[in-house]
Amino acid sequence: MLDERAKTLLKTLVERYIADGQPVGSRTLSRASGLELSPATIRNVMADLEELGLIASPHTSAGRVPTARGYRLFVDTMLTAQPLSLDSATNEATLPPDQPQRVIANAAQLLSSLSSFVGVVTAPRKPSVFHHIEFMRLSEKRVLVIIVAPDGDVQNRVIFTAQDYSQAQLIEASNYLTATYAGLTIEQVRERLKTEVDALRGEIAALMQAAVQAGSEAIADSQDQLVISGERNLLTVQDFSSDMGSLRKLFDLFEQKTQLMRLLEVSSRAEGVRIYIGGESMVVPYEELSVVSAPYVVDGQVVGTLGVIGPTRMAYDRMIQIVDITSRLVSNALSQK
Repeated sequence: MLDERAKTLLKTLVERYIADGQPVGSRTLSRASGLELSPATIRNVMADLEELGLIASPHTSAGRVPTARGYRLFVDTMLTAQPLSLDSATNEATLPPDQPQRVIANAAQLLSSLSSFVGVVTAPRKPSVFHHIEFMRLSEKRVLVIIVAPDGDVQNRVIFTAQDYSQAQLIEASNYLTATYAGLTIEQVRERLKTEVDALRGEIAALMQAAVQAGSEAIADSQDQLVISGERNLLTVQDFSSDMGSLRKLFDLFEQKTQLMRLLEVSSRAEGVRIYIGGESMVVPYEELSVVSAPYVVDGQVVGTLGVIGPTRMAYDRMIQIVDITSRLVSNALSQK
């Protein structure tokens, strides 16, 4: 626990460092904090904060900088948000609801331009509903599963079966499954199968379970879409520009996308804005990087996540508002009928 004096000095130090990007010395703290403290007292408090792991002293400077732990304490207990006007953003992001891809692309650009960092948005997850299921024999024990959604979207998957099926058996199974399960989501079919599998004929039960698994995988693959905008902004960030190793790791992260998708998937299960500072997400383990994210909804259901990725030295109050407002704009644009 910090006393009020230590909290004030830490808050001042973090705000000064975010604003200036330079290690903060005791003289600057004395002036900016408004506390009438002697230089010796400030140095003692700074030493205590350093011992707690909240600030650190770069080798080349007498000043101090916040650590990831210091940023976390600042964000959780000391952050004061300033009003942010995004009227122009509202006009940009409100697009016709029949153009969801444009809404998503625009949102990523909006996040990037407003933050001057990287904007990321996951594409909306579509409900995985069966309209029609078809099986096609490719060769012995190899079957093509064709799943057609109500909107005409088609997903294909090759499955390997335990036994060989004739095309006549596959047609019979297709007709039965389409008649029985059409209109249900994959999740609903999976739940019904748990109780109905004993009553189904063995080959139909096996094919249905294989189809559900194949459908889940195909739809997951088709929806792992991550729109990224503004990666080049990081080239001008002082914290990264002098370290080519860090930049290389960051661009690998954006290129592979898998880690970011996992992080944003976790964020989609939380309400409101989430902040990951440094390596604390364990998914994006870069000490120099922070992620501010929020889910967006369509008709009351969370369907995706968006956020800003930048250096730990970012104006968190502004980023929170940018992400929060953009998530609302996207939700509104995609929910219009």
